[in-house]
Amino acid sequence: MELTDAITRGVAKLSGIRLSDEETAAMTRDLGRVVGYFDLLNELDTRGVEPRAHVLQRVNRWREDAVEPSADRDELIANAPSRHDGYVAAPKTFEGGGSS
Repeated sequence: MELTDAITRGVAKLSGIRLSDEETAAMTRDLGRVVGYFDLLNELDTRGVEPRAHVLQRVNRWREDAVEPSADRDELIANAPSRHDGYVAAPKTFEGGGSS
């Protein structure tokens, strides 16, 4: 694919970038090198190579779910510095509005 200044200007417009004529020429040259590199990669024989979503071999390490006893609610509430009707009471963070 031959990259032209018009294509570079179109990409710049889509990206919200303003380029001067000199910047457009330089960007066209740089993008042309990138596209040329992909053309070089297309010459490789990739038959039998599975597509990958990531370059690293990633495996999720899942643990088995196990039901375990949780902490006693009354013991936890007893540790709170302030309690009200069996709940942890927190100080107001701002005045006005809401109900208390």
